[in-house]
Amino acid sequence: MKFEDLKLSYGYPLQLQANNSGQPERFSCRLIGCVSGRNILLSVPRQAGKYLRFRPGQKLVARLMVGNGVGLFACAVETQTTEPYPILFVTCPTNVSFRGIRGATRVRVELPIEVANLNATTEKLVSGIIADISNTGARMEMCDAVGGIGDQILVKCTVEVLGISRELELDAVIRSRVERSTQEIDENLPAIYGIEFVEKDEDRRLLLYAYVFSQLAEDEQSN
Repeated sequence: MKFEDLKLSYGYPLQLQANNSGQPERFSCRLIGCVSGRNILLSVPRQAGKYLRFRPGQKLVARLMVGNGVGLFACAVETQTTEPYPILFVTCPTNVSFRGIRGATRVRVELPIEVANLNATTEKLVSGIIADISNTGARMEMCDAVGGIGDQILVKCTVEVLGISRELELDAVIRSRVERSTQEIDENLPAIYGIEFVEKDEDRRLLLYAYVFSQLAEDEQSN
């Protein structure tokens, strides 16, 4: 896979790793820009509030979350600027390797949701529930059909963590349309979907993780 094929938005988070010692550290940065086939422009990572210094030619490994896995590529530092902004220029990789990660543990819930299909011409909201959820996806039981496989959707809900309620909106993609069980047919649930969360906002993802982990903890205590 070529780096350009990832079609990353500016501001996308990455991690840089330098194998200069026996205990390599990873430093967080963000994508600023890309000159196809030549350079990738990154924000300069900080440590203890200070910008790190990288030397020309220094070899780095970059990591980033892509879909349901981790993308990896090797690069080298070309230059680092301080004016007008701190920017790290690294070589553009010939390819990016991809390593899938095992799906996260799911927990049963009964979370009321409203869903909008972002590919539709109207912004109609369809009600339903999330029946089980993980950090990476969920099973939705909807009162009406909301879309087809591959459609991008927006899931709206209210989650509670340690007695604190927060509104949460998550971007997701419909990955499957699930066959209904006899019970689901009896309960008049016409549309059952498997979805993958593709939310990029870090604050929303943190709230999602907090909710999932709190539900897992409650599930463990009840068993």
